[in-house]
Amino acid sequence: MTHELKKIIREYQSATSKGLKCVLATVVALDGSSYRRPGVRMLILEDGHLIGAVSGGCVEKEVVRQAQSVFADDISKVMTYDGRYRLGCEGILYILLEAFRPDKVFLETFEQTIALRQRFKIQSFFEKKEGSNANYGSMVIFSQEQLPLLPGFRTQEKLEVFEQSMKPCFKLFIVGAEHDSVQLCNFAAMAGWEVTIIADPSEEKNILDFEGAHDFLGILPEGFPLAEVDQHTAIILMNHSYSKDLKYLLTLKDSKPIYLGLLGPHKRREKLFNELMELSPEITYDFLDGIHGPAGLNIGAETPQEIAIAIIAEILSVVRNKEPMLLKNKETGIHD
Repeated sequence: MTHELKKIIREYQSATSKGLKCVLATVVALDGSSYRRPGVRMLILEDGHLIGAVSGGCVEKEVVRQAQSVFADDISKVMTYDGRYRLGCEGILYILLEAFRPDKVFLETFEQTIALRQRFKIQSFFEKKEGSNANYGSMVIFSQEQLPLLPGFRTQEKLEVFEQSMKPCFKLFIVGAEHDSVQLCNFAAMAGWEVTIIADPSEEKNILDFEGAHDFLGILPEGFPLAEVDQHTAIILMNHSYSKDLKYLLTLKDSKPIYLGLLGPHKRREKLFNELMELSPEITYDFLDGIHGPAGLNIGAETPQEIAIAIIAEILSVVRNKEPMLLKNKETGIHD
């Protein structure tokens, strides 16, 4: 969710530089089921351009139509969309439409919060009924202050409130600069992850070789930025070099990413583990047990693109604490 809001903020800055007004659409409540859940957002530009989505594509045209009154008078409104007879989702969406005009203080605070990987909250005030109301709107709660999306808006205690906790953007360190790293970077970036490529300084590569990469570090294993590793971080070793992987594992042995993956077959992994324990007898079994190697889910992946999908799927299953299975065999709801 945070990466979607980050993109919305940056598109807003681009739009305002062109003199275009913006309206933010947020799903604030849901009766039944839907393609996406409350908390998803979409930015509507005055020229009709859309950033993000609040459904699978069926609702967006109606959202754009309803947003026109907000463009005209800056008064927020709630619209409903009954998907039971059109989407087959058996749910009613409640969507808050509000003028989106964060000021300079908001933008600077948001960028600092993202850079420091801090949590924040968003509170949206509304009623579960269609109609316009100048008291509807959203407030963002940062660590030090509360700032509105529209200057002048104040908290409305008598209204319903949808509160959403926003985590730091998910970060992926890809260690290695071969073709399969390029593919994994591309897919991870499309998922909204902040991807940092780590390559040996001797390799003739740079960030331009990795579409969607957030950062590129030409460093040796001992230079790995351990201070940046937290529980919203995944690391995947894709060096195609046994000695490099061994050095990186020694460097990472005291780190605690939510996911640590290792490319290569079981025999290579076991050899690495044996040598790792010889070089570092104090290494814990918890660290070794937490390594996902070979990395990826067993989906029959063969090409670099398919391997990237298998790895991303495994990372998601670990992060979301879900046991992979076919959805057709799941007796409860998709999002349960």
